[in-house]
Amino acid sequence: MLPGHIGMRRRLHEGPFANVKLASGCDRRCTFCAIPSFRGSFVSRRPTDILNEVRWLVDQGVLEINLVSENSTSYGKDLGDLRLLESLLPEIADTGLERVRVAYLQPAEMRPDLIRVIGATVGVAPYFDLSFQHASAAVLRRMRRFGSAQDFLSLLEQIRAVNPRAGVRSNFIIGFPGETAADFQILLDFLEQAQLDAVGLFTYSPEEGTEAAGFTDEVDPQEMALRFDTASTLVEELMSQRAEDRIGETVRVITVIGRNQFQGPEDGGTRLTTPADAEVVVARVVASEGADLVAEMTHV
Repeated sequence: MLPGHIGMRRRLHEGPFANVKLASGCDRRCTFCAIPSFRGSFVSRRPTDILNEVRWLVDQGVLEINLVSENSTSYGKDLGDLRLLESLLPEIADTGLERVRVAYLQPAEMRPDLIRVIGATVGVAPYFDLSFQHASAAVLRRMRRFGSAQDFLSLLEQIRAVNPRAGVRSNFIIGFPGETAADFQILLDFLEQAQLDAVGLFTYSPEEGTEAAGFTDEVDPQEMALRFDTASTLVEELMSQRAEDRIGETVRVITVIGRNQFQGPEDGGTRLTTPADAEVVVARVVASEGADLVAEMTHV
C-alpha cells in the first residue's frame, strides 16, 4: 500500500460534514455498558492514518470533521503518549478544514492542556462533549465512574476560563438502580448550575451482560418516568435560556448544515435570516427559538 493511501474507502453520503474514527473499544468498565465485551480493549488509530483520511475528506469538500470513539480522552495511551490528542488536533485543523470537533470526552480524564487546545485553537471547535452520565457521587460510584457535581462544576469553570463561549454537551441516565430522590435532586441542581448548551436524557434500561443488570434495587418504573418528565421539562427550559444568552454573539455558520462552532451534530441548529451563497459565513445571533439560534449574516 502506498504511503498516505487510505484503501478503498468511499463516502456514504455527500456534504460538508464527516465522522472520522479516532479509536475503537474501551478499557473502562462502567457497570451499565457492554461495549468492552463486544468491541474489546481501547485501540487508537495511528495519527498518520487519521491525517491521511482527513486530507482525503478535505479534497472531497468536507468542511467539518467529527472525531469519534468510545473515549476520545484516552487517545494515544496505547501508543505510548496519553497526550497525543493535544498534538493531533492542531495538525488536523491545519489541513484546510473549517473546523474539527471531538466527540465523547471522559470528564475524569480531562487535563489542562487538552482543555486549552480544544478551547483556544483556531480550527478546533470550542465544543466539549462531556460524558457526565449523572451528578450524584453515590450514583456515579455505582456506575463505576468518577466525579461529583462539584467536580464537574469545577471542570466547567476551567473550560470557561479558557473560553467563556465554549459549547458544552452531556448525557445523563435517569433512574439508575439505587438512585434516590436525593440523588435525583442533586442532578437537577447540577443541571441548573451547569448551563449546558445541549443535554441528552435517557431512562435506565438494563443491558444484558453488564454488572448493573444484576442490581436488585431498581427504581420503580412509574417513579423513573416521573423523574424523566421532570428533568426533561427543566432541560428544555435551561437549553432555551442558554440559547437566548448567546444573542449578540458572533458565530461561523456552515450554511448547508446550519451549524456553528458551538453546536454539535445532535444539538440545535443555526438558521440564517437571509440565504447565503457561501459555504461558511460569519453571522451575529439575533434571536433564539428553543435551543436553536437565528443569526444575521455580517460577512463571508
